[in-house]
Amino acid sequence: MPGVRECDTVGAMSNCLFCRIIAGELPAAKVYEDDQIVAFDDIQPQAPVHVLIVPRKHIPTLNDLDAADGPLVGRMVQVATGIARDRGTDTAGYRTLINVNEGGGQSVYHVHLHLLGGRQLQYGLG
Repeated sequence: MPGVRECDTVGAMSNCLFCRIIAGELPAAKVYEDDQIVAFDDIQPQAPVHVLIVPRKHIPTLNDLDAADGPLVGRMVQVATGIARDRGTDTAGYRTLINVNEGGGQSVYHVHLHLLGGRQLQYGLG
């Protein structure tokens, strides 16, 4: 698929904030990392627990996923549940959220899952 490849520092990927964090070019408070996923604390948290779960593969939006990406999305959810457990929000409750395009609130065009918890959450992000 054009424009979808592993994060690197060539061409358009060099401008992707999350690709640069994954490549170690920008600092982040990483809370999890494996061969497919990197997770780090959001720098503008909307809840006491606000972690971003990001695939190493650069995929701009959910609309750009293909059938082969299903296991990757499943892995993102597995990582989110593990972090929720580690942060102590699994029992009280937490939210997972993926924004798509500008109208859906997406500001970084690299698929990422928000994990929010640690307080009573209302409808929407707040």
